[in-house]
Amino acid sequence: MSYLEYYKLHEHPFSITVDTRFYYNSQQHNDALVRLMYAATERKGLAVLVGDVGTGKTTLARRLLDQLDDAQIEAALLIIVHAAVTSQWLLKKIATQMGVEHPADDSPTVLAQLSQRLMELFEQGKKVVVLIDEAQMLANREVMEEFRGILNMEVDGQKLITFILFGLPDLDNVLSLDGPLAQRVAIRFQLRALSESITRDYIMYRLKVAGAQSTPFTPGAIAAIHRVTGGTPRLINTLCDNALLEGYLRKRTPIDEALIQELASDLKLDVSLPSAA
Repeated sequence: MSYLEYYKLHEHPFSITVDTRFYYNSQQHNDALVRLMYAATERKGLAVLVGDVGTGKTTLARRLLDQLDDAQIEAALLIIVHAAVTSQWLLKKIATQMGVEHPADDSPTVLAQLSQRLMELFEQGKKVVVLIDEAQMLANREVMEEFRGILNMEVDGQKLITFILFGLPDLDNVLSLDGPLAQRVAIRFQLRALSESITRDYIMYRLKVAGAQSTPFTPGAIAAIHRVTGGTPRLINTLCDNALLEGYLRKRTPIDEALIQELASDLKLDVSLPSAA
């Protein structure tokens, strides 16, 4: 028997891997999605979403990508995995994602190839959107200048491409490496930690998707989960997953505040954080 059987669940409700089935559409996430969809569909050029670690930026990027209409929008998601990205690498990557065959090795030629491809898509009536996750790692003035150069591609005042950048709050400083680029941010939204009531709804929602008929957590446990995680979704998932495992091993039903406090200490979470409404 596993904790899934013990708590009558079909699957793990608190996996930290991105799964859009478990996407909880809180008011702030809905507001962010509406704004980013507006940026994409109205050719706004540059939109930015920032948030602290674990607040759900990558999940939101995936959700946005899923909702973009393939018939009307040519979209791609790039995930930056290291800080050594050069402007030439980024330009070639964007060109490849947009369907440029055999992009050249020099930036001026790739830029011309990309411009031609964007014009082809424009003439087909398609909008182009590139989502870039972990964009704060692009802390390079040349990269920012390259973004500005690409954003200069317009037809009759309409942008040929829109970038939507997802990253830590440091992303604002990265954009400021090129002042004119920072001034071109048309949409900006910041994700905040979840309130206690939204934390409760978030936990209940994920349990329901996983097949739970009732919650294994007491109200006091949920309040403690919010208190020690500060309302950060990734930490909520980690703590809840550990709690379900430990509750199963100890045959603890329901899971109470004391167990949450104990696990929070084991996970080195800050159990002294004040509770928020």
